[in-house]
Amino acid sequence: MIISISGKPGAGKTTVANILAKKLHYKSYYMGGIRRELAKKHGMTLEEYNKFGESDPSTDKEVDEYQKKLGKTEDNFVIQGRTSFKFIPHSFKVYLDVDDAVAAERIWEDIQQNPEQRNEASTSLADVKKNFKKRMLSDKKRYLKYYGFDCYDTKHYDVVINTTDKTPEEVVGEIIRASTAANNLKRGEN
Repeated sequence: MIISISGKPGAGKTTVANILAKKLHYKSYYMGGIRRELAKKHGMTLEEYNKFGESDPSTDKEVDEYQKKLGKTEDNFVIQGRTSFKFIPHSFKVYLDVDDAVAAERIWEDIQQNPEQRNEASTSLADVKKNFKKRMLSDKKRYLKYYGFDCYDTKHYDVVINTTDKTPEEVVGEIIRASTAANNLKRGEN
């Protein structure tokens, strides 16, 4: 089974994906990490790279082609990416939602703990709140322009989980229960 995880920035996608993959003994792939590395390689922050991507589809296409290949050649993995549901359509699709204020606090905390890994321009919680909205708008703009969908529209997903008041372990438990039930239905089990 392939489980794709998407959602709002700060919803806990990376933490949840890592715990889930470990619990299931699956590989874990992180498309945002690839995009962050590509941004660094081009001497840009993630925000700058996303903005550049609004007029240059190559910033997304490389990662999306990689996802397509993974979906065709591998099984039993967790992948986190905003377009994973589209490029691995047979995956069990999870969307993690979160209150915007809580998301901003989580992102700010992560920036302080992992500034190099995050590669973001925000220097304060107020910056994070502003950039959070810009990032979501940039994602929407790019994916509507290049692929004709809004990655934040929850209709694309098999399960939507609000992580605002949940621990990562609780979220992982919900994903396992929902994906197991869906897999059993697919196989005709009750």
